[in-house]
Amino acid sequence: MRFDVDDPWLAAAAWSRLAEPGDVVAGSLVAHLGAAGALAWLVEAAADPVATLRAPVLDGLDVPPSASPSASAAPSRAATGEPRHRNAALRLLDAVGRWVPRLDSLDPRRELRVLERLGGALLVPGDPDWPGQLDALGAAAPFALWVRGRADVADWARGSVAVVGARAATAYGERVAEDLAAGLADQGFTVVSGGAYGIDAAAHRGALAAGGRSAAVLAGGVDRYYPQGNDGLLRRLVEHDGAVVAEVPPGSAPFRQRFLARNRVIAALTSSTVVVEAARRSGALSTARRAVELLRPVGAVPGPVTSMASTGCHGLLRDGVAVCITSAADAVELAGPVGSSVQGPEETALVDPVDALGPDERLLLDALPVRQSATVDSLVRSAGLPARRVVTLLGALERCGLARRDGARWRRAPS
Repeated sequence: MRFDVDDPWLAAAAWSRLAEPGDVVAGSLVAHLGAAGALAWLVEAAADPVATLRAPVLDGLDVPPSASPSASAAPSRAATGEPRHRNAALRLLDAVGRWVPRLDSLDPRRELRVLERLGGALLVPGDPDWPGQLDALGAAAPFALWVRGRADVADWARGSVAVVGARAATAYGERVAEDLAAGLADQGFTVVSGGAYGIDAAAHRGALAAGGRSAAVLAGGVDRYYPQGNDGLLRRLVEHDGAVVAEVPPGSAPFRQRFLARNRVIAALTSSTVVVEAARRSGALSTARRAVELLRPVGAVPGPVTSMASTGCHGLLRDGVAVCITSAADAVELAGPVGSSVQGPEETALVDPVDALGPDERLLLDALPVRQSATVDSLVRSAGLPARRVVTLLGALERCGLARRDGARWRRAPS
């Protein structure tokens, strides 16, 4: 066996190879047993899956319902033990079939040696440099981060903004992305994107041109910068105080599902997301949707109404899930508390957040109860705003200290 089931650090690295990014069944198992305990359980399950499913490991295991197994993987009631374990057993048995084939070639030490040769670092949950905002992804959070460049991810991610968009960008979109990224970098923000062609590359270039920091979250391993045409650009990120980050180990190839999964990390890692250009089915829209789900503010840059490259941005604006971004000052304001701007700290401290609220924010603030919390549906009715708009604004009001979350309910924060 080329891996250690007793070392939590190595086990976390192992799970980043065994499970695909965003695998909530694996995430639930690791959260329940710890990375090492979950790996030891999988080794036993490889020998006798049905017998292992009878074990007490299922007690208290909470697998999100979105992780539904295939019907062909369903064992009998007798095989899965008590009825209350049945749903978890079905999902686990299906997942074991995905993970076990990778056990034979599992060798996290080899992958760590590759990372060491590249001058990189491995971060796992609990490390001082681990960005805690990724925990908002719950069972879909990464098991580890493989990093080249600035490994203090927790530090630079606290002041980061995602600037994302289409690969097939127009000259207009690339120019706007560069200008926004340069303005954000001038204000001390780390510009985060996906390292792809088009808007991503323009955002990275803009931050570098301003002498700022930028980071790329890749869909493949950090040992091979992808796409190859951006190799030089990604190297410059690392060389100029930035970073290249992946949740899969060296040697992992990028493919469509990993690109989509990577977007959730960009959304969770950053304080806000700005979509510069996006067609109707652009992958950048998935980053925006995940940011909305995480109650992070989203902005969208408008384009010509005749441009197919901007239809996704216009849809975000029409649906009320994004605010209109036309300058770097708008992007800076989006990333900070409601009413913040590019003013100096002394001027900003004098601004009352309530005075800077827009009409929709004021409606929602007035709808928030002071003593008892209310559901989102109730706030939608009270404020007369679309549900998506309410969810977006609640996150903004929470960040500036005007709203407080009580589980799935909300109330006005005490003054």
